[in-house]
Amino acid sequence: MPTRLLSTLLLCLLLTPLVQAGGFARLAELGERGFLIGAEARLLDSREVLGAIEPERQLSPASVTKAYLAAAALDRWGPQYRFTTRLVSDAELDDDGVLRGDLVLDGGGDPALSTEDLWRLTQRLHQRGVREVDGRLVISQWRFGPVECITTDRCEAQARVANAYSALLSSAGVNYGSWCVSVAPGAAAGEPARITSCDSQAMIVDIDNRVETKPDDSGTELNAERVTREGRDVMVVRGQISTNARPREVYRASSDPALQTARTLLAMLTQAGIEVREGATTSIAEPPATVRRLAEVEGMPLQELLLRTMNHSNNFMADQLALNLVETPRADLLLGGQAIEQFVAGIPDHGPLLLRSGSGLTPENRTSAKGVNTLMESMFHRPALFPSFVASFQSPGNGVMRFIRRGSTTFQHHVMLKTGTLNQPVAVRSLGGYFRTRSGRWGVFSVMVNGTSSTPWLNWAQVLDPLAEDLERMINEN
Repeated sequence: MPTRLLSTLLLCLLLTPLVQAGGFARLAELGERGFLIGAEARLLDSREVLGAIEPERQLSPASVTKAYLAAAALDRWGPQYRFTTRLVSDAELDDDGVLRGDLVLDGGGDPALSTEDLWRLTQRLHQRGVREVDGRLVISQWRFGPVECITTDRCEAQARVANAYSALLSSAGVNYGSWCVSVAPGAAAGEPARITSCDSQAMIVDIDNRVETKPDDSGTELNAERVTREGRDVMVVRGQISTNARPREVYRASSDPALQTARTLLAMLTQAGIEVREGATTSIAEPPATVRRLAEVEGMPLQELLLRTMNHSNNFMADQLALNLVETPRADLLLGGQAIEQFVAGIPDHGPLLLRSGSGLTPENRTSAKGVNTLMESMFHRPALFPSFVASFQSPGNGVMRFIRRGSTTFQHHVMLKTGTLNQPVAVRSLGGYFRTRSGRWGVFSVMVNGTSSTPWLNWAQVLDPLAEDLERMINEN
């Protein structure tokens, strides 16, 4: 081979990574500050790579993990699948409407089981003729729960918590595993606020009210923490609310989601005139095969669950779905992650994947930008599932997450994405999704930026602004 031709080939080989990285010219600047970056963008029709930065580097995807969960769930159940929650009993119902034994809620693992669903169960039980339970209300979480915590936030939430995203997990959890209280102004300035449960006229969670009513237009500032005192959850609410302010709802994770369901459903049964003589409790025992169904309620279709899980990056819903993927009872988060890994193992050329949860809260999760793109490409070629899958991604121009509303009109309306954020033990900002070029071609992209112990703080503007410029250029040029 002539020396000149050999030199030219060697030069091309050396320049190839630089040309690919040039597609992410702005994003690559973060690497100069010590951040670890994995990125890839490619077209789906030709598989041409438009940009790449260490695309096979294993990094934490944070909540982009939920894209894996969504794909695995659609593959297992299909878009129209619904989880079912039942009220059952093996006791006899006499002519006076007395159930001579325990009433059992068989938790079906519905990630979006709500107060409304419990009301529907209560109404259907009443329609069945039940007026009294001569036994206990038993909340059965035999499928999974209580689930061992493996992240700091969830472990701390067993004692106290100041957020809702750290909610603990149970196949019989309701309202995303969080208590809700409504804070309204008192009758006059200087009086305590009026704080009630969002879900019942009766108080189903204890309240420590430290909110003062202030004169009109004084502003509303609330700070809430759920603490556990002597085995009972207490919502401690501090701050102020103006006399002319509208009621505000405050959500905080409960310490025991199955017990939260027990207290909530018991209050509803009482309000409906159905007395439960021996109170409520929880159980991990599966109801016996001899039970009869007294009432049931179906949840929303899976495609709607995924829309809420992905759009709001709901950790409770994501991990609940992952736990449901485990085919044996007493599932835990590690088994949920393994169930997703088994699904991905069937996708050719994906490469390594390590998941310890379906939500991405676990910082040990690892994948690559190339892997994320391979997942999204595989779903693109499944026409029965792709519409539901892509619908769960957000467009920056009208997504529910305000922080993604950045960049040009092209970026805002030609891109669909899922974001991921972690701040501990290091900063993580990740994205994965689809884009449409000016000529109508489909593409996939994924970006993971991971900090180290020595890198500075990382905010979303530092990632989204350069990425928006890079993707806009790819969209316009193709």
